[in-house]
Amino acid sequence: MNLSNSITSRLKFQHETIGELIFNLDEQQLFKRPQPDKWNIHDNIAHLARYQHVFIERINQILNTENPLFGSYKADNDPEFISWQNKSTEELIQRISADRRDIIQLINTIPENQSDKKGSHPFFGNLNIIKWTERFLLHEAHHLFTIINLVNL
Repeated sequence: MNLSNSITSRLKFQHETIGELIFNLDEQQLFKRPQPDKWNIHDNIAHLARYQHVFIERINQILNTENPLFGSYKADNDPEFISWQNKSTEELIQRISADRRDIIQLINTIPENQSDKKGSHPFFGNLNIIKWTERFLLHEAHHLFTIINLVNL
């Protein structure tokens, strides 16, 4: 599949920002909540790790189903999210890196004639695989921005 240099670069390297942002933070800093009902740094990382699996599932659905409809993903409504929150931060970062290699492999092996296949979302609309990948990366960037803000609390 023919991806832009921007998408390709961010797929390869954007997730590495997590380690750079939290380098030298201790457990207390990783688990400090900005407010009782708000996610901490660790929760944001757990969400990014879990959401990579959701993204892979969605891309596979797009490839194997005619224009699937996806609901909004809310981690707090995902029964699997709790198991991701219970992993260590170090394990989450390792999983993100390993799963990112799987995402890159998946995206890079999609034949050009399938890159226009689409999946629908009630809020985002009807998007092809390239647009879903862009949304995935921007979603991740949003959480990186949240993490850097939490680091400085």
